[in-house]
Amino acid sequence: MTDRPNPLSDLNARSREVFRRVVEGYLQSGDPVGSRTLTRTMSEKLSAATIRNVMQDLEYLGLLGSPHVSAGRIPTQLGLRMFVDGLLEVAEIGDSDRETIDASLESTDHDVTNMLDHVGATLSRITRGASLVLAPKHETPIRHIEFVSLGADRALVVLVFADGHVENRVFTPPPGQTPSSMREAANFLNAIAEGRTLSDLRSDIAGELKRHRQEIDELARSLVESGLAVWENAGESSERLIVRGRANLLPESDEGAELERIRTLFDDLERKRDIAEFLDLAEQGEGVRIFIGSENKLFSLSGSSLVVSPYMNAERKIIGAVGVIGPTRLNYGRIVPIVDYTAQLVGRMISDRTKG
Repeated sequence: MTDRPNPLSDLNARSREVFRRVVEGYLQSGDPVGSRTLTRTMSEKLSAATIRNVMQDLEYLGLLGSPHVSAGRIPTQLGLRMFVDGLLEVAEIGDSDRETIDASLESTDHDVTNMLDHVGATLSRITRGASLVLAPKHETPIRHIEFVSLGADRALVVLVFADGHVENRVFTPPPGQTPSSMREAANFLNAIAEGRTLSDLRSDIAGELKRHRQEIDELARSLVESGLAVWENAGESSERLIVRGRANLLPESDEGAELERIRTLFDDLERKRDIAEFLDLAEQGEGVRIFIGSENKLFSLSGSSLVVSPYMNAERKIIGAVGVIGPTRLNYGRIVPIVDYTAQLVGRMISDRTKG
């Protein structure tokens, strides 16, 4: 799955078994695994002292960690990655899980949106994790876009495509949006939408964003010129505005207001970059992909893992993805075949329905 060096290749059979049993024990219970526990499960009879020495070596390699001084060991993020890449045993999907998924999808109508809703609900139920479903991309040109306000924090966007396909999506609009501002946004998009797909529109808007990037530059210029701030990695995707003496900027002052607006703009940019990166990763090739902890920016602060697999249409083109999000101690051996099977089934069903 990766090209990174695998420390497991340098371990002898005893160390590999200790490592494997620690990880499997942790994934099953969520608790640190101690040397005395392993004395009862190792294939060869070893003393607790010998096992502790092996654990210390594995800790030195960065594969295991100890949450407390006298506790057992748990796998580090590197350890989990090495286990998943080199030692994970993935079986066929269980009969019960397969039957549950089949029954759930067979009960849906021909509407793809309803089917994907069932997919998400079924994955959540049988894995006890949060499901992730990326709907198929609809790349037909847009005929019309309409925004409808449903309340202070809810709105509906209606997308009418040139082929007659209609999509309705509920979303949370940016703060301060009014029905009139939504109409203005729809009028702007409809004025440039003819003959363009959603991807085309995104590209057009990206150009608009680039031209309006000067808003951030102009807001920050006075702070930089006064010596209160300095750009770090200017012009790069990781650029930051480093503010000096921030505590001296009063919230009601012009500088304080500008700084707050800049912070809001940057926060929005970062969220969009993270989501774009995740979508790129989810669409890189066939098969199930596993992202552990900080390997994915979306989950770096929550100690979560993502098991995701793309699904394809009849032309073997990736059109979406399904996945499960859960704690890093997911039962990967069970979750991987469930996600893989679901993705393949969804791809076949969408291909069959689009043919009809």
